[in-house]
Amino acid sequence: MKRIKLTGIALLLIVAGCATSKITSSWKAKNAAPHKYNKILVLGLVRAADRTLQENMENHMAGDLKARGYNAVASVQEYGPKAFDKMDEQTAMNKIKNDGIDAVVTIVMLNKEKEKSYVPGHIYYYSPYSYYYNHFWGYHTAIYRRIYEPGYYVTNTRYFWESNLYEMDTQQLIYSVQTQSFNPSDSEALGHEYGQLILKDMVKQQVIQ
Repeated sequence: MKRIKLTGIALLLIVAGCATSKITSSWKAKNAAPHKYNKILVLGLVRAADRTLQENMENHMAGDLKARGYNAVASVQEYGPKAFDKMDEQTAMNKIKNDGIDAVVTIVMLNKEKEKSYVPGHIYYYSPYSYYYNHFWGYHTAIYRRIYEPGYYVTNTRYFWESNLYEMDTQQLIYSVQTQSFNPSDSEALGHEYGQLILKDMVKQQVIQ
């Protein structure tokens, strides 16, 4: 009979090998159609403590748009980390217009939650008719390890995101998408995965070419 043994580390590696982000909902305006924008600004609205995350999210989204033939720029690269923080609406809109930007994609962190979970030291799956159950010492050894090799706690992080596409001539919302990201390995990986996920949905929704 075969025995399958999964350690806590093995379980984490299995999880890490899967995609960490998923779309929970998306919407587009009724009259929205694929449009070839002249210049798209990717604007991350993230708290200062997550500045590196903002840069990675913006850069990957802009890079994915460029890969599809769009002229796209990241706000941190174009305007610095605080972009339009001290501008009124008219000043900001004039700057955007003068820079040739006709669409903006926002990336907003709606929430960030941390949660603890317990990972057992060893998890064994035995057939009830296997050697480990029918033989005293095999059973003793298996149970001993399970009892005396304790598990540990890990802290997981869950992000809740929203991205919107606005056309600047009217400032109207064209597309909106909400996602969750669970325990990404780092901000670089999260930015890469998020950009591809959103662009794929934009194409599917026929928002961009």
